[in-house]
Amino acid sequence: MSTVPLLPTTLRDVYGDVDIPAEVQRALTGFLDLQQQRLEAIGPELTEQVQAARDATSGGKRLRPSFCYWGFRAAGGQVTPGAPSAQPILTAAASLEMLHVSALVHDDVMDSSDVRRGAPAAHRRFEALQRARSEASGVGGDPVGFGIGAAILLGDLCLIWADEMLHTSGFDAAALARASRFFDAVRVEVTAGQYLDLVAQASGVSDMDQALRVLRYKSATYTVERPLHIGAALAGGDQRLVEALSAYGQPVGEAFQLRDDLLGVFGDPALTGKPAGDDLREGKRTVLVAYAVDHASEVQLAEFDRLFGRPDLDDDEIQLLREILQDSRAVQACEDLITERTEDALDALDSAPLADDTARKALADLAIAATSRQL
Repeated sequence: MSTVPLLPTTLRDVYGDVDIPAEVQRALTGFLDLQQQRLEAIGPELTEQVQAARDATSGGKRLRPSFCYWGFRAAGGQVTPGAPSAQPILTAAASLEMLHVSALVHDDVMDSSDVRRGAPAAHRRFEALQRARSEASGVGGDPVGFGIGAAILLGDLCLIWADEMLHTSGFDAAALARASRFFDAVRVEVTAGQYLDLVAQASGVSDMDQALRVLRYKSATYTVERPLHIGAALAGGDQRLVEALSAYGQPVGEAFQLRDDLLGVFGDPALTGKPAGDDLREGKRTVLVAYAVDHASEVQLAEFDRLFGRPDLDDDEIQLLREILQDSRAVQACEDLITERTEDALDALDSAPLADDTARKALADLAIAATSRQL
């Protein structure tokens, strides 16, 4: 059995022979330059949408493009050293970052989140913009409603642009047809996962099976498994490889989201870019919470039910909820699941029929980096 290294690899160490973050940023910047020209011809006001998209697609971990790129290499896809920016796979991979931003923008609206990556969430950004205009002119509509509406439209635009980026990436029609099957699937799955998350929060009940379903479809599948499939399909990978990438990608994606859930409660805001404890204020019915509800004492459960999901939680109340999560061993249970899922992924990777051993090492390193991260 493969074992998880004690010291995690940083994401910057696993991009290999191509600077994936830089090339993805280059592709996104060039694409948005073109979109700005198109939208300004409709009206100069639309520059606000493009600028918001530029800011939202700047930075980030670039996990989805990285898994797409290494899925392509795993299937024997070729790149030309020294000329990465001219290669279609990097534009295709960047389309997944645009898809990710679409999901984040909509997610922040649904959760009424104030902050994303250390900056105002898109709906708060547009709200502030409209409030400033109204104060300057003395007239204007509701800034809150404007912010929500503008952010929904931004998310819609990014979803449309993700499709356009993939289909104008430079691959031939046959490759795009193979990849589109997985690209269509991931867009449906992440939307379905979002709805499952809404249902779980509205139910007021923490259920482990339901939490695992949300974890898989809202984040795990679209973070790792489907990007791998899209990359492999673009390179002509066969069904045997697709199945092997699933055996690796599903557990990595689940471990990634379990880590994300822990960071949502215990993470350092300076590193995560979001206020610590927001998931507790929002009442997120995660695996972490489901385990705590199943294993907390009656006294702990009463306190948890009293506080969990209250948007006005103060720091002391957040700390009390954290202590319940720790004392019920929910935190340790999630850590154990992360280790187990990561080991399963590395075992699957060992026997996967990859065309490129460089891809095998990169995917092993990515598994560790994605699941051991602090942000």
